[in-house]
Amino acid sequence: MGTVDMAECVAMLGEAALFKGLSSRSLERLAGTGSQEEFARGDHIFHEGDRGTKFYMVLQGAVRVSRMVPGMGEEALAVMRKGDSFGEMSLIEDAPRSADALAHEEARLFVMTKEALEDLLFVDRDLAYEFLWKMVRLLSTRLRETTDKMTFLSVASKFE
Repeated sequence: MGTVDMAECVAMLGEAALFKGLSSRSLERLAGTGSQEEFARGDHIFHEGDRGTKFYMVLQGAVRVSRMVPGMGEEALAVMRKGDSFGEMSLIEDAPRSADALAHEEARLFVMTKEALEDLLFVDRDLAYEFLWKMVRLLSTRLRETTDKMTFLSVASKFE
């Protein structure tokens, strides 16, 4: 797998839901706090129940996010490809991972730790303000989507 340059990493971060709309200066600072990790096909990136401390963005390859369903086996929730990100909630909470993440194929990932982000936000108040508002908006959007799904499921079950 080839290397990804800083400009490409900044551009990809700018497309991630968590960082979309941040200034180019902020994106460059964020990219500078991360590192890259490589995984062979089938490698576990993390397991359900692990303590989450890292945010990931796929630079190359693919990652499968899944859960084990008793009596059924693995249930794939999503396959993440170049530019997709996952694990962002670990940047703001100390809850266990809610699913497994495995390299669906050989993968190179951009990785940002919670500690590195916290250090950066502590010294860069403008970035902290931008980032926290992005997080509030993302959580609000996800809550609205969940409410819509729950409403749909509730209404749909009444017609069965």
